[in-house]
Amino acid sequence: MSKSEVQARSDFEFAGLSVEPSSAAASVRSAPLPLLSTGVHVHSWRYKHVKRWTDIGAALLMLSFSLAPGLVIAIAILITSKGPVFYRETRIGRGGKPFRIWKFRSMSETSQWHDVIKSTPDHTSTFHWRVHKAVRDPRITPVGAFIRRWSLDELPQLLNVLRGDMSLVGPRPVIAAEVPLYGHLQHFYLAATPGLSGLWQVSGRSNISFAGRANLDASYVRNWSLRTDFLILLRTIPAVLGKVGAR
Repeated sequence: MSKSEVQARSDFEFAGLSVEPSSAAASVRSAPLPLLSTGVHVHSWRYKHVKRWTDIGAALLMLSFSLAPGLVIAIAILITSKGPVFYRETRIGRGGKPFRIWKFRSMSETSQWHDVIKSTPDHTSTFHWRVHKAVRDPRITPVGAFIRRWSLDELPQLLNVLRGDMSLVGPRPVIAAEVPLYGHLQHFYLAATPGLSGLWQVSGRSNISFAGRANLDASYVRNWSLRTDFLILLRTIPAVLGKVGAR
């Protein structure tokens, strides 16, 4: 078991959770995970239709305001570091369905990661930086640090919202290897559509451990309502402006 997996396991022990990251991650990659019953409103007509149409309308409006700053960000990325403007990565969506997420690239090229990892103590793994958001990730470029601090790297995910892969509000989408870290709360994550913002983002974000994140996501799914989504969106504005937990 890797050092990052040991730390991830310790995050869950205080919450009484049990997880085997390596073996469980393999099962997620090989087949979509089942959508288990949560006994909450995420299977309702309001969640499937009213929330969806609200997402489409709001995403179109936000995209219209994002074109100018998005162009500036794209130019800044191109002239300050090698690599593409956008970064794509496979994440796990509702019911275990994988999808490609879009972001403005905030890290150095993948080809340079090996040298970066070798220069860190104990050759820290990329998975460690992903799970432990409070730890500084040396792969992040200066422009990347700025757009992450203001959550501007996530603007392209409005396209994911229009496609239906994501919602404006929900658990943040994770990679296959992170799903098992939810332990027995895993089915709550899989029951909801991943979100651009969510309870984790407005509650401290990177300042919260993965175990705390899992509990926040489960709480959101258990208590979902359109009113809850609206309140989270309202709280997102001061959270972004205050750069709360931004890394």
